[in-house]
Amino acid sequence: MAADTRQHLLKEGMAMLLRHGYHDLGIAALLEATKTPKGSFYHHFQSKEDFGLQAIDAYMAEVHAGLDHCLGDESMPPLKRVRHFFELTEEKYRTEGYLGCLLGGLGQELSGVSEVFRRKVEECFSAIERRVAACLREAIHRGELAPGTDPDGMAQLLINCWEGAALRTRLRQNPAPLREMLDFYFRSAAP
Repeated sequence: MAADTRQHLLKEGMAMLLRHGYHDLGIAALLEATKTPKGSFYHHFQSKEDFGLQAIDAYMAEVHAGLDHCLGDESMPPLKRVRHFFELTEEKYRTEGYLGCLLGGLGQELSGVSEVFRRKVEECFSAIERRVAACLREAIHRGELAPGTDPDGMAQLLINCWEGAALRTRLRQNPAPLREMLDFYFRSAAP
């Protein structure tokens, strides 16, 4: 039951962080939304900062599950696997009302005021980049990308472009920036 309470707080809290950001996330509002006693919150989280960091970990568990599902699907060529991951992510954004990426939102909001959050978000982006780069290496080996292609640089560029497009998608409440970015990126990547 305790694990269920923690998961419920994290799930609702992630949604609230996406909608309102870290600074506007009120613990009282989270407790009210989840019908959780205050003591239960502090049983699972030392502070609001600890909650935010654990929310990032929970978000990354979902991201890694998506990466496992897509990048591990060897029935598809590597570049299609990478694109499929981002297409599924765009679909998730759609179901959430185009609020975008929790990492991007918290990174923009907190990187200038919290070194702890800045490092945590950067580590998460780097972990995603490493996984994408490994798949891009496979694409080079299979001839989907030109020899001499820098898979690490390509993965970093993809994440950077994705995050910018996610912001524009949130501003417009429309998936077009994400789809246009993916089309451009993968068209440009072709040998």
